[in-house]
Amino acid sequence: MAPIPERDAIGLIHAPMGRDAQIAVALLEEAGLPGKTAPTLDALVAGLNENVAFAVMTEEALRSVDLRPFVSWIETQPSWSDLPFIILTARGGGPERNPAAARLSEVLGNVSFVERPFHPTTFISVARSAMRARRRQYEASARMEALDEGERRLQTALDAGRLGAWELDIATNVLTTSATCRGIFGRGPDDSFTYEDLLQSIHPEDVERMQEAVRKTLETGVDYAIAYRTVWPDGSIHGAEIRAQLHRDRTGHPIKLVGVSADITERLQAEEQQRRLHEMLEERVAERTRELQEAHRLVLAEVSQRERAEEQLRQAQKMEAIGQLTGGVAHDFNNLLMAVLGNLELLRKHVVGDAKATRLIDGALQGAQRGASLTQRLLAFARRQDLQVGPVNLAGLVTEMEDLLKRSVGSRIAIEVAVPERLPPVSADANQVELALLNLAVNARDAMPDGGTIRIELKEAEQPAVEDTLAPGRYVVLSVIDEGQGMDAETLQKAVEPFFSTKALGKGTGLGLSMVHGLALQLDGRLKLQSAPGQGTTAELWIPVSTADVQDQAQDVAPAGPRDDAGPKRILLVDDDVLIAMSSADMLSDLGHQVVEAHSGKEALALIDGGATFDLLITDYSMPGMTGAELVKAARDRVPGLPILLASGYADLPSGVELDVARLAKPYSQDQLASAIDKML
Repeated sequence: MAPIPERDAIGLIHAPMGRDAQIAVALLEEAGLPGKTAPTLDALVAGLNENVAFAVMTEEALRSVDLRPFVSWIETQPSWSDLPFIILTARGGGPERNPAAARLSEVLGNVSFVERPFHPTTFISVARSAMRARRRQYEASARMEALDEGERRLQTALDAGRLGAWELDIATNVLTTSATCRGIFGRGPDDSFTYEDLLQSIHPEDVERMQEAVRKTLETGVDYAIAYRTVWPDGSIHGAEIRAQLHRDRTGHPIKLVGVSADITERLQAEEQQRRLHEMLEERVAERTRELQEAHRLVLAEVSQRERAEEQLRQAQKMEAIGQLTGGVAHDFNNLLMAVLGNLELLRKHVVGDAKATRLIDGALQGAQRGASLTQRLLAFARRQDLQVGPVNLAGLVTEMEDLLKRSVGSRIAIEVAVPERLPPVSADANQVELALLNLAVNARDAMPDGGTIRIELKEAEQPAVEDTLAPGRYVVLSVIDEGQGMDAETLQKAVEPFFSTKALGKGTGLGLSMVHGLALQLDGRLKLQSAPGQGTTAELWIPVSTADVQDQAQDVAPAGPRDDAGPKRILLVDDDVLIAMSSADMLSDLGHQVVEAHSGKEALALIDGGATFDLLITDYSMPGMTGAELVKAARDRVPGLPILLASGYADLPSGVELDVARLAKPYSQDQLASAIDKML
């Protein structure tokens, strides 16, 4: 319920005897507080609506009358409401000396007494205090409604992502779970599920690992994140992924774990199937190798070459399969994060002034943004992140990052940079290359716990012939060299695999090198690693030389002129996911635009064919029935000049799809959405 506006707030006056009512109304209006009289007590009760800020009554008007309707209204007020009453008493008739007046305090609750004859200043002061108190009640009601709405939206997001919520009291081990959470462990919505039940439902081989993760979270405060197998009451094996954060009291003492759970049975089954396929492939390769060795005993050079080729093929097939699985999961998670981030960002605007609500929302935003960062790394490994490829001055990029790199690695690590005077521009995404360099520098720092030197070098190189996936041509090589512990051959072979890490649990995601590897392949380059135990590591990022000139391209950009199309726009928003559509529509409406939603390409075209006009079309790419690409072509046939923005969690469109439209990667913030619209219009 919104606070009562200043112009609508009134004081309701019941003083049927003498001129008290007229005097009270005149004084209130002179002070800018509108007043209204109620000739009878029934009229007073009937007039107690949302605009009434306080009520003024004379003590004698309440004598010898039936107060039951009045008392009933007072007792049935909402929990947040406590309407202020001002009682005008006779001289010497205050509650201290007047038992009848004192009893009115018990009946009415929120009462102020003013003895007559009263000074106008005293009466107005009491009235203003009552008005302020009433407004604070309405503001409290509005904040409670906003918080309730935020909880409902958060629950919607959890339901959409099929995430179960849970909470564990550290002191008592009392576990509180949602119905979805209990379902992930094979329980019904109404079944009891205690912490002891949880421990018994975990696969015996995974219990110790789970308890160790809980212990580490309680000791260090690191986020609790683990995946393990579960055994349902029917004996079937399933999978659960659990994530949580530790809450502490004001003294810093841990009090509870609060988190979510997800069913990953299908993922575990897919991983098991992939493992079996790998084993089968390895057996076949081993069998073929033995046959080759037997047939060509006098030739272990030809056999060695064949072994290398088969190993590279096997590794490529394995990485491609993992990449496809990773990219699909990241895309779906991006959509879920889109709804969570959008709703939280808008919700934060409605709790301004409420420090606790703002802190809780900020915490949720940080968690969701960390999830978004993780999906971007997954997409980078799968070679599906959105790249803005153009000519990049790599020497300038490294030089400008030197201060950032020094701050990132700490005072115990020295940074040396060797950059030639002249280097050709490379074809790359500057932001992604900066992130790759930062990842390589942080990895080098972690390999030198006792300190050391990181050397960053740039050089131009020529690739004369095809080597693995690296095509012939000119390249600029970015090298990051450390003096750290180094890696043996087995570790080096797995270094770019996703989630593989030699760091302690909780110290890294295992996605740094895989992200750099995916970026290099997406840029038609290569990440090369050289390392040996005790001899440090050299990471080389080979990036193709650009055929365009950095400076020439910058000159083609015309300065921005004054805009003549400012103001709200009429936007057609198309997304088959209702939750995402609702979140995006709310963000657009909050920016002042008029939004029309459609949940399929067919529905969008029906609106256009029906005569509706729009300033901008925003559409998702992956939709059933009609893809975003098909909708773009159909819409352009109908309205050739219509600006179109394509939003998607995938970066690369299928082969053969060429679209001249603006692109926006999911998940996006309201600021990113506004910036994209501004650039287009």
